[in-house]
Amino acid sequence: MVLQVMKNPFTEEQIKLLNQLLPNLTEAQQIWLSGYFSGALQIKEYSTPSGNIAVQEASVAETKVITKEVTILYGSQTGNGQGLAERLTKKLQDEEYQVTISSMGDFKHRDLLKIKNLLLIVSTHGEGDPPDNAIQFHEFLHGKRAPKLEDLQYSILSLGDSSYEFFCQTGKDFDKRLQELGAKQLTPRVDCDLDFDEPAAEWFTRVLFKLNEQQESASASTSQSISQSVSSEQTEYSRINPFKAEILENLNLNGRGSNKETRHLELSLEGSNFHFEAGDSLGIYPENDPELVDALIAEMEWNPEDPVPVNKQGVFRSLREALISDFEITVLTKPLMKKIAELTSNAELEKLVDQKEWLDDYIDGRDLLDLVKEFSLSQIDPKEFVGTLRKIPARLYSIASSLRAAPDEVHVTIGTVRYEAHGRSRLGVCSGEFALRLEEGDTVPVYIQRNDNFKLPENPDTPIIMIGPGTGIAPFRSFMQEREEIEAKGKTWLFFGEQHYRTDFLYQVEWQQWLKEGVLTKMDVAFSRDTDEKVYVQHKMLEKSKEIYEWLEDGAVIYVCGDEKHMAADVQNTLIKIIEEEGGLSVEEATDYLANLQQQKRYQRDVY
Repeated sequence: MVLQVMKNPFTEEQIKLLNQLLPNLTEAQQIWLSGYFSGALQIKEYSTPSGNIAVQEASVAETKVITKEVTILYGSQTGNGQGLAERLTKKLQDEEYQVTISSMGDFKHRDLLKIKNLLLIVSTHGEGDPPDNAIQFHEFLHGKRAPKLEDLQYSILSLGDSSYEFFCQTGKDFDKRLQELGAKQLTPRVDCDLDFDEPAAEWFTRVLFKLNEQQESASASTSQSISQSVSSEQTEYSRINPFKAEILENLNLNGRGSNKETRHLELSLEGSNFHFEAGDSLGIYPENDPELVDALIAEMEWNPEDPVPVNKQGVFRSLREALISDFEITVLTKPLMKKIAELTSNAELEKLVDQKEWLDDYIDGRDLLDLVKEFSLSQIDPKEFVGTLRKIPARLYSIASSLRAAPDEVHVTIGTVRYEAHGRSRLGVCSGEFALRLEEGDTVPVYIQRNDNFKLPENPDTPIIMIGPGTGIAPFRSFMQEREEIEAKGKTWLFFGEQHYRTDFLYQVEWQQWLKEGVLTKMDVAFSRDTDEKVYVQHKMLEKSKEIYEWLEDGAVIYVCGDEKHMAADVQNTLIKIIEEEGGLSVEEATDYLANLQQQKRYQRDVY
């Protein structure tokens, strides 16, 4: 019997002992044990009571190891990336891979050198920026301390929105940098637009095929695994199989005379088997305004009943139905403009789409109806036309209720978008639908979007500071309902801002009741149009600078929800200023202090 062992894992004495056990094992056990310690060729002999045993030692340098260990890192602001990472983890585990999954924010940078197979799933936030939980990993990888990674193979799934200039930029950054550090692509990077389900599934398939190919497994098993996995997902309500929730309540929170309209929606989840936590979001699939669809069809001189394909599986719907329910028609993107230009014989449009400055200006605030009117694009075949369009993306709204406080229900807060642009009145797709067309008793397709980046602290005694102007107050209503239900003892402090106290104080009665009962410890409000000088939440924060810093030093978690471009940036700068002044720190030290809070999950943002 020849027992093969790897070189170095066992001492010579341990090897002798293992060989002495062989005569007492069955032939099958001996074969299994021999196979387990497979290696290369260096033979030693050891004496045992039953005779001499030859042992082959394997040199590690001579043995090619194909590992079944895979690390998945995700960078996700709203939870899409995390959800995809979890689905991929399950698929890999079904193929008997050992998977380590982590957010980039929780990943220990020094462990990068231990990884052989790395899969990155990352979104791009704002103007080409990494999401909050990917910032430090992004900085590390692009810094001087990033190690050489010649032994690493990787693949990247990048999530983005093609209506933004820096589409999928974070994924592109990681791809370029990993190659600079010597890593090799397992499969090419895939950049996904808002409708990411199909390209993500294709990326999953290619990654699994390549890994299995390296394991010398049959590629057919991969395809079967994918098919079975997708099929099983359809049996539960999810993003790709949304639940039709009945509208229980749809009311305007703003008072008479306000120039705003904020809808409070209560939806029934009975029968959905949905579970969510305070801080999660609700995805809602809206429909386009039928009047806008009819105007587009008339302008293009199409027959509204003509059948058109709505997916790659060969499902057809009438053109009118497809434009209402399936395709985005209210946003122009650069890729879309170029695709449509290729379908036309309009020389002027073909020339203009290559001019970046003109294109940037034109797509701002315009929709498909503007485009086809201005350039007289009525000669395009409807099937070819819809083939250029992306699916209507779901709208994500911070959940404004606690499941403990309102079982089988979910509440959301939606600001109605209305504006004038380029000679036409415009209306938000989802907000306009709730404001004008949906009533109590109607149903809407919904799903739950987990957001582990915006969660109450595990210890209910931890103090929290909540900053949420406008509809940014929504998740804090769910926080307060949750803390009231669990009888949390930690201090709570709300900063809220809007235009007018009399008409725009969202959920005013509830906040004042929580304040009276002690569920809410402190509340500071800023109503910017009630005074000659505009006052915002950041001004109120500066007034309470010393106390905010004391709360932070006492372990408070600070939450920010709302507009990213203006409010969230102003609030972050204000926090740095408070930390700098009250802590006696430099700007750099104050910035590091806030970054450290973020790393400890004590500074969390839900911004859009």
